[in-house]
Amino acid sequence: MLLNLAAFIIVVAGIMSAKSIIIPFLLAAFLAIICGPPLYWLRTKGVPPFLSIIILVPVLIIIQMVIAGLVGSSLSEFSQNLPFYQARLKEILAGAIAWLEGHGLEVTDKIIMEQFDPGRIMGIAANTLNRMGGLLTNTFMIILTFVFILMEAAGFPDKLRAIAGDRDASLDEYAQITKGVNRYMVLKTVTSLVTGILVAVSLKIIGVDFAGMWGLVAFLLNFVPTVGSIIAAIPAVLLALVQLGPGPATAAAACYLAINVIIGNILEPRIMGSGVGLSPLVIFVSMAFWGWVLGPVGMLLSVPLTMTLKIAMNGNEKTRWLALLLGSNRDAKTILPGSLVDQNPE
Repeated sequence: MLLNLAAFIIVVAGIMSAKSIIIPFLLAAFLAIICGPPLYWLRTKGVPPFLSIIILVPVLIIIQMVIAGLVGSSLSEFSQNLPFYQARLKEILAGAIAWLEGHGLEVTDKIIMEQFDPGRIMGIAANTLNRMGGLLTNTFMIILTFVFILMEAAGFPDKLRAIAGDRDASLDEYAQITKGVNRYMVLKTVTSLVTGILVAVSLKIIGVDFAGMWGLVAFLLNFVPTVGSIIAAIPAVLLALVQLGPGPATAAAACYLAINVIIGNILEPRIMGSGVGLSPLVIFVSMAFWGWVLGPVGMLLSVPLTMTLKIAMNGNEKTRWLALLLGSNRDAKTILPGSLVDQNPE
């Protein structure tokens, strides 16, 4: 037990030390998974594999250039206006404290300003956007790795059979991993894209600055389970409060709430069916763990990374118990019918 724990710690430390190399590879791998369906569609139309890749790469480069232009211009203007936004937030907070004191509520404004520094919140938003811009600088490495992954994908099953020493070896576990992660990534990308577009359009109608950028932030953070949508809403709502006042800020918050309830609680469960096969606690813990190990990219990819580990461990008798711990209650029901799990589905 101690030996396994020590090996786990060493592996995690190695991943953290090499994350500058691992992160572009992971992004390229999951980008290849997302591009799998259009690549397969091109091949069904008779397009040769290499030509299919050549067609996809310029499309990705164009999308990257559009995103980089949007983030770059918005980030520059946002950074210039950041001192004004911070000062306005402090004025609004001071006014709220004065209003509370005017209604007989004793409030120590100094302590509140120290504990809740709105300027710090806007600074965190700016730092997050700076990190996003830094990630775009690795685009060349990501796309290059993406091309090589697609070129190797067709022959990878044969390599696994060669490792197994059996030409007719079953690759059910490999197929289950690729199918599960592919389905999740594609569907999550679609729902995140819809979320980002609706957020951008709603904020544009309300009149909030940088609506396109906040839509992009909503698209990216929608991949982060549980708290991603909340984190995406905070800076945009604060900006609406600073720029337009309490009424538009309330409208912006209501739009975020409505969009995420409709897509997260109604649309996603319908199109994803039984879900990702992970318990809610595991999803939350995996987000915190991969975020600690790999940073913001780890939070974005926490669910597919944990899904991959769960499916891989489920294929080994010695680690199947870990896969069951990571899985949902539905997995336990299939093994223990008639148990307490059936009586308490939650």
